[in-house]
Amino acid sequence: MMNILVTGAAGFIGKNLIENIKNIRSGKDRTHPGLSGKIGEIFEYDRNNTPEDLADFCQKADFVFHLAGVNRPERTEEFMEGNRDFSKMLLSALEKCGNNCPVMMSSSIQAELKGRFAASEYGRSKLAGEQAFFRHADQTGAKVYVYRFPNVFGKWSRPEYNSAVATFCHHIANGLPIRVDNRETQLELVYIDDLVEELLLALQGCPHFMTNNPDESDSEGQVRTGTYCHVPTTHKATLGQIVDLLHTFHDQPQSLLMPAILEGSFEKKLYSMYLSYLPKEKTAVDLRMNCDARGSFTELIKTIDHGQFSVNISKPGITKGQHWHNSKWEIFIVVAGHGLIRERKIGTDEVIEYEVSGDRIQAVYMLPGYTHSIINLSETENLVTVMWANEIFDPGHPDTFFEPV
Repeated sequence: MMNILVTGAAGFIGKNLIENIKNIRSGKDRTHPGLSGKIGEIFEYDRNNTPEDLADFCQKADFVFHLAGVNRPERTEEFMEGNRDFSKMLLSALEKCGNNCPVMMSSSIQAELKGRFAASEYGRSKLAGEQAFFRHADQTGAKVYVYRFPNVFGKWSRPEYNSAVATFCHHIANGLPIRVDNRETQLELVYIDDLVEELLLALQGCPHFMTNNPDESDSEGQVRTGTYCHVPTTHKATLGQIVDLLHTFHDQPQSLLMPAILEGSFEKKLYSMYLSYLPKEKTAVDLRMNCDARGSFTELIKTIDHGQFSVNISKPGITKGQHWHNSKWEIFIVVAGHGLIRERKIGTDEVIEYEVSGDRIQAVYMLPGYTHSIINLSETENLVTVMWANEIFDPGHPDTFFEPV
């Protein structure tokens, strides 16, 4: 069994990583067969722990994720104390107990040199921490995985802290004003789930190494070539693009228009993050029910290129439809009640019928050029039908023509 130490366990990355490792350990997540049945204790180290805790965890750990760090200190000196000095303290604790287990370090793209020095005190402190890890590898033979992360975004990121994306998500979701100094500012971003997936590969000894590693010098002027790792999937977006997308997400409950969220896209990942900041009162949304004596019809979701979803409720004995389309086509799925769907090709007398019920879920296609209807056969129960149409309803071009079946 492999015991895992995570520093910075209560932080944004730490919390996401630990919860995913717990899912693997419990068997809830079976997407990592290489880790199945191999995870033992998870030692969570954070600000509330003691140096004695750290020494004990280092004695027992088989892998270390070093995610702890300082990026918003009250004093400038805290950058070095929290990033360089704590890294050295962690490595010293491992060395004292002779533990040469693999160690991963969370660094930042701000550690990259601009000339001879990193651009900020934060970057310099991260660079110094990196060099401590590389010296540890040289002296002990331990495997060291150093990652320079760009801006990380995703659920549980703290707004008004170190992530503009988290701040924008929180503020827009809660109806608060935002400030964008330059819409053209471009960010390189890595999604938390992609990052966690990479760390799980590192845990199995299979990280993604960078092909080109820079010559770097630490705060003491010593130069070494670092072997860095990276998350292979990142995204680039301007602040303006991010804010515009978030406003689109914010407006979706009213417009019903779902933006394109292709698999693996930045838009899909950002939408997931945005939703995690919704307050309770915005998590449940009333939809507009178009009601009459026959029942109701409610539009659920509209998409740019995949049509729209609706739900139709027919009262007992009611017939709905009785129309046909040139190019529009639909799928009817009865989820409750007992009904009859009838279709007839225009210009013919032959009627095809499908008896449908919520007890047997079926998808019935409404064919172009066929007039169609749906009848509630029950005398007491409503007929509930989920409907999908291949295009958003356009009142200026409805492509809908009345004709009884």
